[in-house]
Amino acid sequence: MTIMDEDRDERDGTAEDEDAPRLPMLLEAVLSVGTDLELRATLQHIVDSATELTGARYGALGVVDPERRRITELLTSGMTDEERQRAGRLPDGHTGLLGVLIQDPQPLRLDDLTADPRSSGVPAGHPEMHSFLGVPIRVHTEVFGNLYLTEKPGGFTEEDLSLLRVLASQAGIAIGNARLYETARQRERWIEGAAAVTTALLTGASAENALMTVAEQARILSGASAGVVLQPTTEGGMEIVAASTTDDPGDLVGTTIAPGSAVLVQLLGGEPVFIEDSANDPRMTTHVRTRFGPSMMLPLQSGGKLIGTLALPRRRGDAPYTAVDRLLASQFASQAALALVLADARHDRERLAVFEDRDRIARDLHDLVVQRLFATEMMLESTRRRAGESSDDSALLGRAVDELDSTIQEVRTTIFALQQPPADAPTSFRGKVLRETGGAAVLLGFQPSVHFSGAVDTLVDEETAGRLLGALRGALAAAHRRPGIGAITVEVSAGDGGGAHLRVTDDGTPPTVVTWPT
Repeated sequence: MTIMDEDRDERDGTAEDEDAPRLPMLLEAVLSVGTDLELRATLQHIVDSATELTGARYGALGVVDPERRRITELLTSGMTDEERQRAGRLPDGHTGLLGVLIQDPQPLRLDDLTADPRSSGVPAGHPEMHSFLGVPIRVHTEVFGNLYLTEKPGGFTEEDLSLLRVLASQAGIAIGNARLYETARQRERWIEGAAAVTTALLTGASAENALMTVAEQARILSGASAGVVLQPTTEGGMEIVAASTTDDPGDLVGTTIAPGSAVLVQLLGGEPVFIEDSANDPRMTTHVRTRFGPSMMLPLQSGGKLIGTLALPRRRGDAPYTAVDRLLASQFASQAALALVLADARHDRERLAVFEDRDRIARDLHDLVVQRLFATEMMLESTRRRAGESSDDSALLGRAVDELDSTIQEVRTTIFALQQPPADAPTSFRGKVLRETGGAAVLLGFQPSVHFSGAVDTLVDEETAGRLLGALRGALAAAHRRPGIGAITVEVSAGDGGGAHLRVTDDGTPPTVVTWPT
């Protein structure tokens, strides 16, 4: 029977007279459900309208996950906060009449649900209910959810069912519009987030800050409990190198996925991994998994190069990720990976420009400054010889020659330092000596003067170099402990026999001289 059926007996005619005033209510409900573009507000408006339209005491709208075929969200009408608390956790839709509508999305009307053998799983604190009416809500051809109504005085009629089916049909259209709007807004947020990450990475962020930027932006956009970046280890596993959480992430950084883990093959292969419950998934092996529930693990790769993995775990009990969430997060990860590659290339170009500039300065110092200083030294030495050994001018010229010789040594040391990569550990003996004196300069407050004599890089073997560096380290530490030291001279020489000699002199009162070997 429908509300438009005119072939009714006297009892049905009475019902038609009673239902006639509800037609304007139906029209108003149909018009009002599409007035709000916010999805949650639209859903609440639908369940409130359905409850009012049919005269039911309680109403609910269960949102169904089409992949898992269970209720992910339940909006209610007519229940007080106290009744909600007594009812406890919401049903998942796997059992009872709610599960029947999910498995078989067809309208269902019952005079007494407690008498139906399919009714089960009602929480102990749930309000008592008897009459029941349920209809599916379809968005296009997909079942979005179900409307459930209970406790109408006198029970639900066929007219109630017809009214509710009309409302559900219009609700499907309104929900479709709201979902499109929500998806558009969500996509806009992810695009803005990806643009912010790209801008931040291309403005000169360090490698550590770049990974943290990616992790933090992804966490905020996805509504995750944490955003972490993992990178492959030399042992064949993966390690968390950056973590962003709402609390202290200290126990996350450094966590490793050991080689042999089931999930590792997919991650190292650049495949995304989607997990329903990290705490109970056998593929997860880390000690931090127990605190997390739904999770996405997305590859950070660009041009076939795997940079790492972006993991976005939510807390246990949080809503699972939807298909739209997965798609947008995967697109973000691809964009972030490209930005990381571009930022790394930009950093390499800047380093190359610095190296080229340092190499040019070193060549200029060698070709111009050192040659002129050496020529001046030769001229002064020739003048000193002509002046005679006993002349006062000869003594002054001798000191000038010594100063020039010392200056040439300093410039040559500077040239060598300029030719070393600033961020790399030195491999030559000369570079290691400069590293020791450079480190000591931080504590001393000044840079020790370093002089090399002979082919120290080729004549000093590794064992001798280690002992000499130890002696140098001790001499510099001892000088730091003495008060009033304002200058230190370090002299390193090597002879043709392979022996090395060290002399460290300070300007203390009296001056202290340390030699090695003693």
